[in-house]
Formats: sequence, C-alpha cells, structure tokens
Amino acid sequence: MNSRYALMLGVAAAMASMTPCLAGPCSRQIDETQAQFDAKLETAAAAGPTGQQTTSATMHRQPTPQSLAAAEAKLGDISPETIQAIDDALARARKADQAGDKTGCEKALAEAKKALGK
Repeated sequence: MNSRYALMLGVAAAMASMTPCLAGPCSRQIDETQAQFDAKLETAAAAGPTGQQTTSATMHRQPTPQSLAAAEAKLGDISPETIQAIDDALARARKADQAGDKTGCEKALAEAKKALGK
C-alpha cells in the first residue's frame, strides 16, 4: 500500500511541476488582456445597434471572439483598425511569450492595451 501511495504522489508531483514549464513569462497578462478585449466587444454588442441575423447564426454555432469583432466592426461600434491593432498586438505577445521573450511580450501587450484604451 505504501508503494502505491508513493507512486501516486510521485505522479502528482511530476504533473504539478510540468504545468509552470508550459507557461511563458507573460501568459497570465495575455489572458487578462484577451479577456478585456472580449469584454469590450461584449459591451459594444450590448450597447450598439443590432444587426440582421445571418444564416450562420441559425446553424447552432457559438459566436467566437473573432465573429463578434467582425460583427461589431461591420456595425461601426468598434473600428476595424482598432480590432486589427489589438489582434495583431495579442498575436505578437503570444509569439514572444512562446519564445520566452518577456520584453517583446510586454511591449506587444502595452500596444494592445493602448488600442483598448487602457
């Protein structure tokens, strides 16, 4: 019984130690900025005019942040340039994060936050 407990404890410890290794230097900040962008899109969607329902909306598909952004840009709630700037900055931040480039990641996040008005 003790060897089984030791094995389970060892496996749990190994799995717990792997999780931090997968995260980059600013993964949490990227997630937070993405959440702020998503919230801005949702706020704009709730406050702005409604658009016509598309065929895709009737096909049991969930809206994605990209489809919401495209719809809001089309309705004029958020400019396409702002959406593109935020998307590009977040993509650069993710790339730098995966490469372990904290400085590059923070710079890209600052650009995304500036475009968000934060």
